[in-house]
Amino acid sequence: MKEFKEHIKENFGALTNEEIEILQSFFYEEELTKNEFFAQTDKYCNKLSLVKSGLLRIYRLSDGKEITQWISTPNYFVTEISSFFFDQPSRLSIQALTNVELLTIDKQSYSELNKKLPKWKEIETQFIAKCFAVLEDRVFSHLSMSAEERYNVYFEQNRELFNLVPLQYIASILGMSAETFSRIRKRKAENS
Repeated sequence: MKEFKEHIKENFGALTNEEIEILQSFFYEEELTKNEFFAQTDKYCNKLSLVKSGLLRIYRLSDGKEITQWISTPNYFVTEISSFFFDQPSRLSIQALTNVELLTIDKQSYSELNKKLPKWKEIETQFIAKCFAVLEDRVFSHLSMSAEERYNVYFEQNRELFNLVPLQYIASILGMSAETFSRIRKRKAENS
């Protein structure tokens, strides 16, 4: 895992070493065991975490079927946004696929950041804008790419996940049925 300092600079922009130390002082280490929940539908999520190691699956039930939205990997932040930022019950569940190590900040400490780090609002706005850009790219790919093109892009960006998580989760992330995913995967193997 990248050093906390390096990761914070990458995601939050230019901060002094003193500002990074203040920010880091608000985080604590946390561990989840495989299958343990970070957040659950209809419950409140009061934490935001940086994944140090392990994998978390973010999913939602729809018509009795689990729809995987994302697999969170090391060096990414994870939270249930509507719950953490808007005090609403979680719409999503976040579950450990492996044992997971996290650096976590709770909601109360997050609120206190404004007092201790005066430029936090500006930093937070930049970070949220980056997250929004990633979401826009994902929506655009779902609207403009074929299933096979989405598969290819995701495979190139997340090759290691294809051996670490059940493939139906990846199919769900890509917005395709397990059957379509299998056909594409088989065709790729035959052409290799």
